[in-house]
Amino acid sequence: MSDKKAIKPIEILLVEDSAGDARLVQEMFREAKLHNSLTVVGDGIEAMACLRREGKYAAAREPDLVMLDLNLPRKDGREVLIEMRKDPVLKRIPVVVLTGSKAEEDILQAYDLNADAYLSKPIDLNQMIKLVRSVDSLWLAIIKRVSE
Repeated sequence: MSDKKAIKPIEILLVEDSAGDARLVQEMFREAKLHNSLTVVGDGIEAMACLRREGKYAAAREPDLVMLDLNLPRKDGREVLIEMRKDPVLKRIPVVVLTGSKAEEDILQAYDLNADAYLSKPIDLNQMIKLVRSVDSLWLAIIKRVSE
């Protein structure tokens, strides 16, 4: 049974409105050889539907990790984070804010809303690979914490 847990892919929900950024994150997960299943949605309303398994997301698996952009159409990433943290089931899912903003106000607000990590989108490929590897390290730390 422990072998099955070891090879189970990490279920990741990427909430990103930029198709280019979403493709880049997908590529970087492949490059980093992180064993994952990545679902991508483009706005906050779709994110909440996926998290709540509503409509076309009825068969969606609960993510182990949410990577959330802050500046999204239809429903802002901050609103998604607030809703997740109020929900008794969703509040346990780790959320990594992955956004282009490096503004101290955005960083503090994300942590005030109980984000687990805040990562600014890097511009170059090497920084993006480091970012994906940091998600891998974060995930391994979460697994260790949960299993203890």
